[in-house]
Amino acid sequence: MDDRNPLATNENLEMASYNTFDPTYNDAMYKDGYNQAYDDDPDYYGGSAIDDEDMSGERGCYFRDGKRQIDYVLVYEDDGKDPAPQDLEKRRKFLENLEKSQLEFEEEITQDKKVKLHFIKIHVPWEVLLFYAEELSFRAPLEVRTTRKINWSERMLEKFRLPNIFKEEVPNPPPDLFTCVFQANKLNKFIGSDNPDTYFTDVERVRVVYEILETAPYGKRQRGEIGIERLVEEGVFKAGYPLHVGPAELPKEFHEGPHGPEEIKLNKRQVLKEYWARWGKWYKYQPLDHIRDYFGEKIGIYFAWLGQYTAWLIMPSFIGLLVFLYGVATVSSADNRPALEVCENPEWTFKMCPLCDESLGCAYWDLKISCGSGKVAYMFDNAATVVYAIFVSFWACFFLEYWKRKEITLAYHWDVLEYEEEVERPRPTFAALAPTVERNPVTGILEPHFPDEKRKPRLLSGIAIVITMVSLVLVFMVGVIVYKLLVYRPLARNKSTRKYALQIANSTGAFVNLTIIMILSRVYERVALALTHWEMHRTQTEYEDNLTFKVFVFQFVNFYSSIFYIAFFKGKLVGYPGHYRRLFGLRQEECSPGGCLMELAQQLVIIMVGKQMINNVQEIAIPMIKGYLKRKKRGTTKGEIKPRWELDYELVENEGLFQEYLEMVLQFGFITIFVAAFPLAPFFALANNIFEIRIDSDKFVCEVRRPIADRAQDLGIWFDILDSVAKIAVISNAFLIAFTSTFLPKMLYRYTVSEDGSLRGFTNYSLAWSPANTTHEPCRYQEYRDPEGHFTKFYWHLLALRLGFVILFEHFVFFVMRLIDMMVPDVPQALEIIIKREAYLAKQALADHHSLGGGSGGESGEELEEDSMP
Repeated sequence: MDDRNPLATNENLEMASYNTFDPTYNDAMYKDGYNQAYDDDPDYYGGSAIDDEDMSGERGCYFRDGKRQIDYVLVYEDDGKDPAPQDLEKRRKFLENLEKSQLEFEEEITQDKKVKLHFIKIHVPWEVLLFYAEELSFRAPLEVRTTRKINWSERMLEKFRLPNIFKEEVPNPPPDLFTCVFQANKLNKFIGSDNPDTYFTDVERVRVVYEILETAPYGKRQRGEIGIERLVEEGVFKAGYPLHVGPAELPKEFHEGPHGPEEIKLNKRQVLKEYWARWGKWYKYQPLDHIRDYFGEKIGIYFAWLGQYTAWLIMPSFIGLLVFLYGVATVSSADNRPALEVCENPEWTFKMCPLCDESLGCAYWDLKISCGSGKVAYMFDNAATVVYAIFVSFWACFFLEYWKRKEITLAYHWDVLEYEEEVERPRPTFAALAPTVERNPVTGILEPHFPDEKRKPRLLSGIAIVITMVSLVLVFMVGVIVYKLLVYRPLARNKSTRKYALQIANSTGAFVNLTIIMILSRVYERVALALTHWEMHRTQTEYEDNLTFKVFVFQFVNFYSSIFYIAFFKGKLVGYPGHYRRLFGLRQEECSPGGCLMELAQQLVIIMVGKQMINNVQEIAIPMIKGYLKRKKRGTTKGEIKPRWELDYELVENEGLFQEYLEMVLQFGFITIFVAAFPLAPFFALANNIFEIRIDSDKFVCEVRRPIADRAQDLGIWFDILDSVAKIAVISNAFLIAFTSTFLPKMLYRYTVSEDGSLRGFTNYSLAWSPANTTHEPCRYQEYRDPEGHFTKFYWHLLALRLGFVILFEHFVFFVMRLIDMMVPDVPQALEIIIKREAYLAKQALADHHSLGGGSGGESGEELEEDSMP
């Protein structure tokens, strides 16, 4: 236990929290644990009369004395029934331990039509803030930076003297400060230290109070009975949240007043609502510094990444649209001669073998029915698609390389460059449950420790459960395959539905698959959360990285297994007439007449676009429904004027960024791994993301409670996942072009079989005749075999060409990607010099008491590129 912790003694170890501040108890400050609401003088608020409308604004963020800021609110309900004795005891012990940390309290009681709500408002005094600012390694401002931040697009537009429609002056920009690690004994050297009321930002105050709330025990520490989050889960408290700084709605005079909007002061939330969380700002640069200043670095980095990802999607979306239009324009050209031959020849020129057993009612069919699907398939499967797949592979590499530069630049500006290595503390739950302590090799401080020999069996058990869940996904995928086989049979028997039998079976199968995917996702996430908690990871970053990895592995298989099946396995192991391979007694699926690539594009549209639409509807509808149900339970209406703490209580609980990242990373997989089959995928992703940014921004600003402003220096394990997806995409596209597309068979036919170098006769050449002794009537099937069922020489030449193409494609793309990685430094050279300079100046300022003199980081006029896009 840390020697600096005044509570860390043997006799009161159970009631102590890790590194808890507990100075001398000031009895004058506390009366009966917390100050009750001033029921005898409700109009007293800093000496002036107030009403509910005042309390709903910025004044509602303070205690009734008008001076002490509300840093956090705890809520519990009294429905008139006798509460459980254990809940009362937990609440009492928890509040007692909060008192020992010298937090200040004030309670408000609201009687609704159905329940009585107790709002316990918490304020962190100056002395507590000083202690935890040093304990949590806050960054303290030494001087204002003079570095100019500029977007690459802004630089280009300036160079060509073009107007910049993306840029907008956002009021109240947070200052860019040169900082160092906070030291209480050097307080007078920091900017703003002469004003204790404003020195610490509301974000920093929330971090302090949340640290205390998460480490305060309410029972036995050895059983992990600590923290407000667990108390909320157990129902002891209904909620715990920091307050928004005021209303999000703009004052009427902002647009209607005679003096203009520039003379009206807006709070931070109103600035974000007006200049960011509006549909009319979809093409503007995001105010990343304002986002970080209000929500913290973790959320700021998410929106920075989402903005850059969306901006980078413009080029592949435009080129993908051109590739698709090229296919539409050339659908009747000589390059699509095979499909035209099917359409132009008389009926029954190509009599095809039944797609299921004749004993089940499946009949011979005419290839002419595939005329339309063959033309549509060409729009996605043409020569331009190959070039486009190579382009997207390089695009993904460039995007990730330049994001690393952007990420490090943001981490420098936001002072979190070394956060994970030097600052991050053990998780409160880990600290409570860890059986031993060991000295931190970096800081030298004794910290809780969980032995590796105890963690390894837990990790292995977790891996076994993950494998089991992944196997369950594959079982359901086989079930969908069987479903399609069973649906196809009755449709194929009926003459009126025979033409559309495969399309109906495939489309309904895709919808069934999407439904199963969404259900399994919800179930598995709960399993992964329990597993990760059981594995006892030391820091919050390690905990989130392991949880993320588990969920993504499952979701990768969940969302992509059916698509991989269609792309690489369907129709490849069917056999041939008289020698068909079977699954549960049924013949295996064959590709639709338009080919497997067409079916793959159809599956991608349903799963990718369907998932995006479902997620967007959920993000809009669920907060509205939850808010309505909460107000209905309380017997209140949305238009009522209430104090700030009540308004925020009626907002929806914040669920963090996990689902947001997961949605975007899965989308990144759709547009890279399978782009050779669906060149319009980036276009749909771009359209979705423009909506996604506005939906997410409005949700965070208006619909949900204010989140804890967590610190982060990068995307964490999400970047490693994105990098892995980009590499998988190279391999996937190589195999798609080689084995699923008809590009290579057509090219080989053109140069080795065709006499005039055209594709005339390719359709007839690509269809084999059924062996004479295996069917009642001669028929054709898609394969390169001779009448005896043996593979032809063309097949073996094609196989060699396919394997050679895969090897050349992969090696060429990976070589160029590696070259890009070497040529593009992760840290811009100008930034590297500034970081070293600031480290030197900080050491001089605090250790040698020298003045900073001519400035810090960037000298006046120096520019650092920042790729913040809409």
